[in-house]
Amino acid sequence: MKLAEKTKAICLRKSGKSYSEIRQKLKISKSTLSLWLRDVKLTTKQKKRLYVTIRQKNAYKLAKFNQDKKIKATKKIIDEAKKEAKYLLKNPLFVAGLMLYWAEGDKSDGKEVVKFTNSDPIMIKFMMWWFREFCKVPDNVFRACLHIHKLHCRKDMQKYWLKATAIPFSQFYKTQIKPTSLKVRRNKLYNGTCAIIVNRKDLFRRIKGWKLGFIERLNYQ
Repeated sequence: MKLAEKTKAICLRKSGKSYSEIRQKLKISKSTLSLWLRDVKLTTKQKKRLYVTIRQKNAYKLAKFNQDKKIKATKKIIDEAKKEAKYLLKNPLFVAGLMLYWAEGDKSDGKEVVKFTNSDPIMIKFMMWWFREFCKVPDNVFRACLHIHKLHCRKDMQKYWLKATAIPFSQFYKTQIKPTSLKVRRNKLYNGTCAIIVNRKDLFRRIKGWKLGFIERLNYQ
């Protein structure tokens, strides 16, 4: 029996199979295979194929490990935020900010970036306060980006949003000026839209947890 297995193992190895592929077929320990196959030489082509296969498997294992790690970390933050929501939802100002973000904020799980965009400076001011008060976002973490149609572009627009956000100009991304087919301004006082951005994945997940906590509370009522 051992001789037949050894002969088959040698044939498989000579055909370019890896140790793990041979073990799947013959159920033999790696140490035994090493002893049996130590004199078997592989061609350059076979070595290259095994090298590529091993790299692909290792890359998959690493990607799967990172994916599982992210899922666990995300679940932990969301679960903790859902518990926080039970107490925070008693504060109407917290609920107001959460509802505004739910309606106007970025909810893409792909990027996991906290982003709130609006053209109303009062709403922007309120959300800036909400981010500082409830999310504990430090001032130096905030980023902002203006989106303005070419027709409405004015020199004083940046100053307008600097005042509304209280974010220094150094934390503003390059203004995005969009082309438009209109030739006449319909709203002479239009100041474009301002996007408030916080590049923190943990906060994105936390806000998601608060929202889920709110939904659970609605379902129990």
